[in-house]
Amino acid sequence: MSSLQAVWYRRKKSPWSFALWPLAALFGLITAFRRGAYRCGFFKVHHPAVPVVVVGNITVGGTGKSPLIITLAKQLRKAGFHPGILSRGYRGAADSWPQAVGPDSDPLMFGDEPVMIAARTRCPVAVGPDRVAAVRKLLVEHAECDVILSDDGLQHYRLGRDIEIVVVDGARRFGNGLLLPAGPLREPIERLAEADFVVTNGGHAEPGEYGMTLRPLAWRPVTGAGERMELNAFDARDAHAVAAIGHPERFFSTLTQLGIRFDKRTFPDHHPLWPADLAFDDELPILMTEKDAVKCRDFALENAWYLEVEATVSRDLIDSLLLQLPKTSHL
Repeated sequence: MSSLQAVWYRRKKSPWSFALWPLAALFGLITAFRRGAYRCGFFKVHHPAVPVVVVGNITVGGTGKSPLIITLAKQLRKAGFHPGILSRGYRGAADSWPQAVGPDSDPLMFGDEPVMIAARTRCPVAVGPDRVAAVRKLLVEHAECDVILSDDGLQHYRLGRDIEIVVVDGARRFGNGLLLPAGPLREPIERLAEADFVVTNGGHAEPGEYGMTLRPLAWRPVTGAGERMELNAFDARDAHAVAAIGHPERFFSTLTQLGIRFDKRTFPDHHPLWPADLAFDDELPILMTEKDAVKCRDFALENAWYLEVEATVSRDLIDSLLLQLPKTSHL
């Protein structure tokens, strides 16, 4: 997958991109037909009794959706809302779906991102490939929920939505601009014009887009036992950096900015980390993201730390979202 992404995000289209273009054209036709079928009512769209805000992307790979979900959930709670959160539970091994997820849930069963989100927001979280079933479970078990945040699911058109927020990787943007499998796009770039908000994570926000940055806060022990450490705790020190996320270079770039010398050990996105994956022949600290840390918290790691980050967005985005929510309420 990493090799394929390297091809996708080259500035010039490669021979592989041209070779895969017929498949990309077919993918585009299927995508357009499917979306049109929902729009014209051929496929039924389920509209929950409360507003739904979908936070998704039009590209494959990590763009920073989950940190934005966490920030939005906190801001909505400050404004008096009671948000519930949906997630697919990607790579979760549960026997049945949907499932309720809490801060102490097993990420191998329900997915790493939902467990991280539940821990950071303390909001009700439901996961499952069928988001309609997940939202029904959420509203039955948590009648106080008055707004739903869907982590990803932009292309899950069976679930009706009132507000769409598309997150764009500001550094990589849209790569070669081609649809899967020739490029990284799930939908054409023109799809952005139909979203209510476009949020650019890092890089330069284009006109009409809202900027977002991932601000590092502190280092926290992976096991949860011990105090947090300041950002400069590993300044000018050697360390091991482990990442099983969609865009690990963003994490590594942050470590470099913090003045840390490190070697890299990467795995595919959502890889279920095991103690052997973190076995090193020295006592150097092991550094990782919070998303990876939830998979390692039960390991006997005395010198492993995760970087706590916070998505910072403009106040205009929050205010605009809050203004739209009362208008979209189905209550």
